[in-house]
This record gives sequence, structure tokens and C-alpha cells, in this order.
Amino acid sequence: MAMIGNVCFSFFVVGVLVFTIMAATYEPEDPLFNPSTKITTFLTSKSNATFKSDNTVVRTGEDFMAANETVFGSIINSTDVENLVNAESSDAGDVASQCDASGPIDCKDPEVFHLMMRATIDKFHDIHFYRFGKPVPGSNDSTCDMAWRFRPKEGKAAAYYKDYRRFVIDRSENCTLSVVSIGEYHSGMNARKRKKNQKEKHRQVTFLPVVGEIVNDSLPVVESESSFNHGKYLIYEGGGDRCKSMNHYLWSFLCALGEAQYLNRTLVMDLSICLSSIYTSSKQDEEGKDFRLYFDFEHLKEAASVLDKDQFWAEWNKWQQKDGMSLHVVEDFKVTPMKLMEVNDALIMRKFGSVEPDNYWYRVCEGETESVIQRPWHLLWKSRRLMDIVSAIASKLNWDYDSVHVVRGEKARNKELWPNLDAHTSPDALLSTLQDKIEEGRNLYIATNEPDTSFFDPLKDKYTTHFLDEYKDLWDKTSQWYSETTKLNNGISVEFDGYMRVSVDTEVFLRGKKQLETFNDLTSDCKDGINTCNVAAK
Repeated sequence: MAMIGNVCFSFFVVGVLVFTIMAATYEPEDPLFNPSTKITTFLTSKSNATFKSDNTVVRTGEDFMAANETVFGSIINSTDVENLVNAESSDAGDVASQCDASGPIDCKDPEVFHLMMRATIDKFHDIHFYRFGKPVPGSNDSTCDMAWRFRPKEGKAAAYYKDYRRFVIDRSENCTLSVVSIGEYHSGMNARKRKKNQKEKHRQVTFLPVVGEIVNDSLPVVESESSFNHGKYLIYEGGGDRCKSMNHYLWSFLCALGEAQYLNRTLVMDLSICLSSIYTSSKQDEEGKDFRLYFDFEHLKEAASVLDKDQFWAEWNKWQQKDGMSLHVVEDFKVTPMKLMEVNDALIMRKFGSVEPDNYWYRVCEGETESVIQRPWHLLWKSRRLMDIVSAIASKLNWDYDSVHVVRGEKARNKELWPNLDAHTSPDALLSTLQDKIEEGRNLYIATNEPDTSFFDPLKDKYTTHFLDEYKDLWDKTSQWYSETTKLNNGISVEFDGYMRVSVDTEVFLRGKKQLETFNDLTSDCKDGINTCNVAAK
């Protein structure tokens, strides 16, 4: 028995040794070293792969553009395209084909596709390409439209972007193809993918937005009486936060959203906000502004539990008496969220009075609550319609520009709080500051509240200057933004107001390769006035 045990143990040891050697020396099949037929299949796969970048999951391909796409594992460069061309040429063999030099361009021809990819990569040096959509016919027999996904090489890149442009292609007498021109940003409308109005079967919790897609910010749907009746809700009513600055509004709103998450309740929110007079052309507070004009409600409703106030009260009035849904009212902001954890009523209503500043929503998150409730800033993104404008401006500059933020306006006139700001942001002072930081001849985007941009004309001697108002066509009556916001606003046209201008101006500034701030780089004055620099640093 002992001998049999030793033999069995020996076989076991030998088996483990053989398996270990095989595992250490085994090399899995790499598709990049397969025969040409296999590499072509790999590179032209139509599968909806999930893209990942820096460990962050992004939306799948079916959310992006046309089904037929060419996928290269990561960043696409000219070498990848050449490898694809060589692989397909090897498969084609030496079969000669005749061509009609006067015939229409076949946008489905692989040669056309390769040509368009190469031309795009060669033209736009300052962006990384991640996916190309197969070309589709353009407006006539010599044009093709193609879409691609990209990110800028430098500057802030919080998202993947999408562009689709129109290519004019020429065929010579010997049938050689060449790209004559590439259109402006989003000029290739036939390559644009429109999202169908249907629920996504699989929803990702964390993803990067793809700017340029159709926005789906419709209101959440109450699926059934049962789902509504079993829910737990939180609502803030009244208070003095209305018509304050947007910073004030967000500070209070995110306090409410943070408490709702802490209590594991759905936040009942008012999508109709009041825009402060500081942002309006009328210089009056304006009610009835849709939250979705300024912020990404699609992301908010997917990442958090929220419900529109009008929807909620309609359902509440319908089912409350029948099912006995109870209400718990809190009229003192000093009642902390921690004390509400044991409340079992369907709805907790925080009611705020009229005495300032005790009637501000953000007071709930002060004191001992401050260390418990974290404002979920990551849930609040800028409107993707506004971000489309940002992407368009950066694309028109080929993502190759530097930026400077110049604050003037009332602050420059207030010598008591900002004694040096006016002088430090004068054209002569700017030229002196910029000469050591930004190379002469560069595209320079100037984000500023100075209404008269001719004030900066002296800078044109050394830089090609650009301002937000140069791109008014992106929000005028012929623009996609105007069409979509008018539809969202029940057919009533929407003004591109002051807060939208600030949002877009800031985001374009942040995407510059070099960025100079007023109070960090241009002046020794403090952002919040004299003697506040150290306070701000803390």
C-alpha cells in the first residue's frame, strides 16, 4: 500500500510539473500576428465592444454611431491604417480591376475608407482617434461623410468627443483617389447616428459622455402604482434660494440631493428654476427656466434617484388617499438628516420660512451635518447641448490653441478691492505677461467678461485672437442647439443667456493647451478682494 501511495504521489508531482511548464510557456493567439484574413476580420469587426480608458467604463458602441465601424484596440495612428491596407491588399491578391474615372465615388470601397482615415489623421495632429465609422454617401457623387470618436491630446479632456465631416474626393484619369477637402465640424450630417427612442437594455452606472449624441433628458417615468407607493421621497419647499446666483442655487440643490442619498430616498426636484438678473439681458429675474438647459439631466436621472415635482404631485394626489401614504413635515433646518433616518413616512417635506438666511436650503448641511452629508458634485454635469458648442469651438480651432481668462467688468472699476486689476489686464500689460508664456503666432482664445472685444486688438500683432462671439452661428436660429432647446421649451425660443455664455467660455478656456488665469497669472490682486488671498488659499 505504501508503494502504491508513493507511485500515485509521483504521478501527481510529475503532472503538476508538466502543467506548470505548459502554463509558463504557452502564448495565446495574438490577432495582430494572424494571417491577413484573420487580421482583417479583427480590425473590421462589427461587434459592439465596450471601450475603456484609464480604468473608466464608457458607453458601448451602439450608443455612438453607425453599426459598421473599424475598431483598433486603443489610439489609432497612420501605422494602424497602413497595416489594415496591407492586410486587405494581401487578401485581394493580384486581381486587376478596371475603374471608371468619371463614375461616382463608391463610399463603401475600402480604398476610399483608408484614404479618408489617413487624411483625417494627417490633418488633425492634436487629437487622438479611437474609432472610425464606415463612410456613407454625402450630398453628391464626389462626397462621402465619415464619423469618428476622439479626444484632444492636451488640455482638459473629460469626455470622448464625436465628429462627423464631409469629404470631397477626386479620382484622376489613372483612377488615383485623393481627398480634396474636409468640411467643418459636424458637416457630414449623413454620418450622424440618431438614437432611437427606446430604453437601454443594459445601463452603465459609470461612463464618460460622448459629446455630439442625441440627448435623452426626458422626465423619468413612474412605471406603476406599486412602484410609486413603495417608494420613499424627500422634497424641499419654499425658502429664499430662488432667483439667487447659480452658485448659490447649486450649493443648496446639492445639499438636498446629498441628504436624499443619505436617507436613501428619491429627491423630488423642481425642474423650473429662476435665473438671476445677473445672467439675463433684461436685467430682471426670469422664472420658468428649464434645469435641462443648463445641466445634464440624462446623467442625473441615470446616476441618482430623482423625480420631477409636477409628476410627483400628480401621482401623490392620485394614490395618497387610496393607499394611505403618509407625510412627515420638518419646519426647522436644525433637524439633522441623522434624526430623520428612522422616519418611515413615504414623504419627508422640509419647509423653509421667509427669514433670511435661515430659510436657505444649504443651512441643512451646516454644523454637525457637514461631516456627514457630502454634496455629490460628480452627479451634476453641464448640459450636453452646451458641451456640444464647446466641442464645436475647440474643433474649429483644431484643438490647437492656448487660452487666457481675463476678468474685468465691475471688478476692474472697483479700485478699493482690486487696486491693480485694471492696469494688470490692460493690453500692454497682457502683452508683457504673455510674451514669456505663450509662443508668438499661436491661436489665443480669450475668455472674458469684457463686452468690447476690440479692447484686446493690440494682441493681434502677436497672436491670432478668438472670442466666444465669433461662434454665434452655433446658437443662432439656424443651429442645432436652437432647434433642440426650442423643442425642449415647448416651442418657445430660448435665449443664449449670460450663464450659458459663462459655462461655454469657461469650458473652452479649460481645453486650451496652456491656460492663464486672471488671479493666478495676470495680477497680484486677490480674487475676492484685498487681503483675501490667504483666506482663499485655505
